[in-house]
Amino acid sequence: MSQSTDPAGQIAAGYAFTGPALDLGALLWDGTCLPDRQIRIPLSMLNRHGLVAGATGTGKTKTLQLIAEQLSAAGVPVFLADIKGDVSGISAPGTENDRVRERAADVAQDWQPAGCPAEFYALGGIGAGIPLRATVTAFGPVLLSKVLQLNQTQEQSLGLIFHYADSKGLELIDLKDLRAVVAFLVSDQGKPELKGIGGLSTVTAGVILRALTAFEQQGASEFFGEPEFDTSEFLRTSADGRGVVSVLELPAVQDKPQLFSTFLMWLLADLYADLPEVGDVERPKLVFFFDEAHLLFNGASKAFLDSITQTVRLIRSKGIGVFFVTQTPKDVPADVLAQLGNRVQHALRAFTPDDAKALKATVKTFPRSPYDLEELLTGLGTGEAVITVLSENGAPTPVAATRLRAPRSLMGPVDPADLDRAVKSSLLYSRYAEPVDRESAYEKISAEQAAAEAAAEEAAAAAEAEKQAKEAAKAARSAPKPEPSLAQQVVGSGLFRSLARSVGTQLGREISRSLFGTAKRRR
Repeated sequence: MSQSTDPAGQIAAGYAFTGPALDLGALLWDGTCLPDRQIRIPLSMLNRHGLVAGATGTGKTKTLQLIAEQLSAAGVPVFLADIKGDVSGISAPGTENDRVRERAADVAQDWQPAGCPAEFYALGGIGAGIPLRATVTAFGPVLLSKVLQLNQTQEQSLGLIFHYADSKGLELIDLKDLRAVVAFLVSDQGKPELKGIGGLSTVTAGVILRALTAFEQQGASEFFGEPEFDTSEFLRTSADGRGVVSVLELPAVQDKPQLFSTFLMWLLADLYADLPEVGDVERPKLVFFFDEAHLLFNGASKAFLDSITQTVRLIRSKGIGVFFVTQTPKDVPADVLAQLGNRVQHALRAFTPDDAKALKATVKTFPRSPYDLEELLTGLGTGEAVITVLSENGAPTPVAATRLRAPRSLMGPVDPADLDRAVKSSLLYSRYAEPVDRESAYEKISAEQAAAEAAAEEAAAAAEAEKQAKEAAKAARSAPKPEPSLAQQVVGSGLFRSLARSVGTQLGREISRSLFGTAKRRR
């Protein structure tokens, strides 16, 4: 059968790339795996972003692992978020067994066990990994509003607080810095500071402070502070030229989904801010896998969604590829989904009316295809997927049902002791392990308040002393004169004055002597 009348041949021809490419698996057609019809993705198209979707248990994590280890082998660094703790095995060689041998034979894969150079991170050091921290200032009001679940008005007020802190040189390093600035701006001393630009209502400040308290009770204080992580560490390669796989271990904080999803967005935004423009490149500088992506978008404000959309749209020119990993494409906003050129769709379930609706919506997001996609997507087995990617000239490839290759690294977590040794032996551990608490907004405001209180106490003491002095003077003026002594009465009497005038006379002298008891001088 000629290729022109062979649908499988036509599909396979769409994946016959001339440049470097990742091998995903073998084409499935009419229920048969065709090992000579390989499905691939051009390395140069990885920065056009992608989506890996599918129901729970359909093999999304193994697909991430397969793509990540091939990227690493091609010299491309990778970032993976390990939500459940089962991706750490990418650092260790896999174990051959019957299922691996069978899969390798099905897809014509020369399977050899191999691990990847890896670094392990943890948010704020909670769990196993090199601590990742961000300052509150770097995190910014939009992302923080998302994680604090603030409404639009409260988000705008938080932006005003950040603006004030920045203009006054009040560094917002950790959450106590932000709390101190909010409390100051609603105090009698701080209220005039924002009067000219709208002010901060006591009610809004109270909401923000309560949200911060709840946030801190979740252990979030650990995630904010210094030393702040330099996201350029994710762009490293090993001594043998392979890309380093950075694995963010999240099992210890998987009950805080908004926090870690928002923190992942900060990492991406920080990379975007720091990296230079490079345009189209032969291979990406980094591929970033954003697992459990639906958590990022749940309850997101318009400002937050706008921020994500802009970051995803523009970061391509920085050489960064972003893959969102979630259950259905409808979990991702349409403006973001439209920018995801590479698609790996695992099986979907249609057990409920909502499932059926999601299935129909997913089918509409694919190019026209000779497959019955509704039937195909509900019948795919574990480790099988429907794929369409961007070809080397940027055009979508034909939709291809694919049996995926088996990862060469360990499909499961490494031993906790091995993980701990890998973390402690990293050169980055000594750089980021110990937190630093330098002078920032909290210390500066506390010092100013202490100085103001001391000055107020000194002024109050001076005022009290002045008051007491005035009262003493007033009391002295109004107090009754004391009774004179007997001598004072005599000296001050009219008789004494009359006698004194006669002292010069003989009679006066005689009377004086008799009064003062002096002896009469003898002649």
